Amino acid sequence: MAGTTTLPLQQFMASLDNACLPKILQVCSGVYFQGSIYEISGSEVCFSTGDLIKVIGTELLSVCCEDISNNKKFELPISHTGLFKVVPEEMPYNTVEEMVSLRPVGLESCLPFTFTCRSKMTFDNFTLGAGKALTVLSIERREGEEDQMRCHVQGQQETSAEVCIPLSCHGEFYECESDECFTLREIMSSATLRSRRFRFINTTKCECPLVLTPVYQVHAIMNMRKNVLKFPSSLEVDVVDVTELCKDVNFVSPLSLTEVHSRPDESFPAVVELLEGPETRSLFKCSWLPGLSQSGHLVFHKKGTSAMILLSSLKTRKAQQYFLVSQEYGGRFRRRPREFNSVYELYVALIQTPGLMVSVTRNCEEVEEEGLPALSVGEQLVVVSCERMELPCESSVGQKQSVEALLCQRLQEPDDGDDDDEEEVKQEDEREEIFLPLYMQGHFVEVLADNKKYSLRDLGKAFSLPLDIKVVSRDNELEADPLVGFACLRVEGAMLEPTIQASFPDTPDRCFEIPTQWLSMSVSFTKDPLPWPNGQPPKCHVDKVTEVTDAFFYEFRKKGNSDAAPPPRPPKRNLSSSKSCKKTAKSSKKSSKADKPKHRPNKSVPTEELANLTLNTKRRPPAPPPPGILDDQPPPVVPRKHSGAEMTTGKALPNTYVAMEDKKKVPLCSVAADVDSDHDYETVDESLVTMMKVAQENVMFY
Repeated sequence: MAGTTTLPLQQFMASLDNACLPKILQVCSGVYFQGSIYEISGSEVCFSTGDLIKVIGTELLSVCCEDISNNKKFELPISHTGLFKVVPEEMPYNTVEEMVSLRPVGLESCLPFTFTCRSKMTFDNFTLGAGKALTVLSIERREGEEDQMRCHVQGQQETSAEVCIPLSCHGEFYECESDECFTLREIMSSATLRSRRFRFINTTKCECPLVLTPVYQVHAIMNMRKNVLKFPSSLEVDVVDVTELCKDVNFVSPLSLTEVHSRPDESFPAVVELLEGPETRSLFKCSWLPGLSQSGHLVFHKKGTSAMILLSSLKTRKAQQYFLVSQEYGGRFRRRPREFNSVYELYVALIQTPGLMVSVTRNCEEVEEEGLPALSVGEQLVVVSCERMELPCESSVGQKQSVEALLCQRLQEPDDGDDDDEEEVKQEDEREEIFLPLYMQGHFVEVLADNKKYSLRDLGKAFSLPLDIKVVSRDNELEADPLVGFACLRVEGAMLEPTIQASFPDTPDRCFEIPTQWLSMSVSFTKDPLPWPNGQPPKCHVDKVTEVTDAFFYEFRKKGNSDAAPPPRPPKRNLSSSKSCKKTAKSSKKSSKADKPKHRPNKSVPTEELANLTLNTKRRPPAPPPPGILDDQPPPVVPRKHSGAEMTTGKALPNTYVAMEDKKKVPLCSVAADVDSDHDYETVDESLVTMMKVAQENVMFY
């Protein structure tokens, strides 16, 4: 390589202009054993003599400062806030133009600066003595005339003058120290300044002149290396620029799937080499994923944008499954009734499905003081609207309280076994209006009269999400349709995804779609021939169903997270008003006992299944009380779980004696919830209140 110059890597990178990239360098020598490995910031870089390095980018990391008096080096971060002054050169300049050329780029911003001349100079009728200081004010450039420098000369007895000096003027010129200061970032941004010497303004750090050299993070690719290398320019390696000699060397260019998708359509189809496979913990759980790590090549047929639907199976004893389904899926679906576990879920569904009709799937006991109506299994409700209802109990200030509730119409059904009441029921209104507070727990199932078959595309046009469906006819183009056999699938969302249609070289007709934004891998385009006769591409069969993991589902939900308000909390209870409400409710129950339907639900106690309905698994306080709790009264006492006879004993209120009432069955909402209750309310942990509770429970026990 005659005629080429070998330079240390750091010196070469310091003088490199990024506009000239890429550059091809050849490793000549360095302080290392041949084939050694440099462990740098977690990156493994192996250089040997003769290796070719293609520099594709640089990133400024820090500045290396070398004290020229003792050759000691130290590094400063590029964000260092200290200021530096230029140290004047000791060697003289032969012409004014030479001195001006070493000023920073953007000369006008660095004016004025001062210099001296060791010899006498004469300009026209003006003679300047040796050693006089001249301050450069401006550079005057005129067409057809020689460029001149307008300078200010300070004379004796406060006299001064201005003189124009041609840039070609010869002499022995010395630069004077300037008061101008620079930051590290300013120095590194100017090639002219980088060639000068500096010193700290704060001389306590270092008084000697410093040579400042940039330290870059070099981004490069190598022949026979599969990924982009990153290493500091301070690596002790000597290199030579062989860009002109190695123009035809083919370097691998790693591309992400997003970068592949941005390439023009003319780039497809093509055979690509896998440089870096997908992560071990992938978001996909499909048949073609293991092949990506086993096969070194793929065929990219084309790129595009696909409409996809995310489906999930029901939560059962088996693990819940998720599927990404193309809108071109050929199977047919029927709607499945949705299940709701609270009134608030009914409210959310009502917004998307006006005229929603549901059937009660679990009994609910009436609690009049909390505004909770009685519901029986099998009752059908038509959800009308969301309104405000007044609670029967007053607040602590004696005012009625109102809460948000769903206005529903309960469809009355005559009792088949009671022929005497049949005519009376027919005379009554068939629909009874009831209010369900939004904080009420309940279990409902949607009532559907639609038995039509839909394609996936038609479902998206006719209904809002979420939607429960079941496959009733499979996609005949699929060898094995994974969606068949599920009792119910929920449509979680829809998306438009940039995809690449790919296949393995040995089976070019069996294609699959890779969502580019959900799979991280690196590839490079090769010049290998396509695995089919020229001009005769195969008929592709594309997988329309891709199984994904729960991690994919959670990432999808995070991207489309809603800002909707959380479900409302039940109002808190005022002890005095609650007591009066309970008495009122007791008397009203006795008076209306004969008027109630015969099929009222049996009273029950909280079960493990009910307790698991909440999201919080921590210890939970008792069931929510009615509104209007007084701040100066302690909360109601939570009785222990004893035998049935003990649980029917009347409750003891704080600061009162125990009044024994007639034995009665305690409603569900009157029994204190255990530690697994699904109501999330504040608890009072003061030691005094805790002692009172223990004392009251002991009184109840006896």
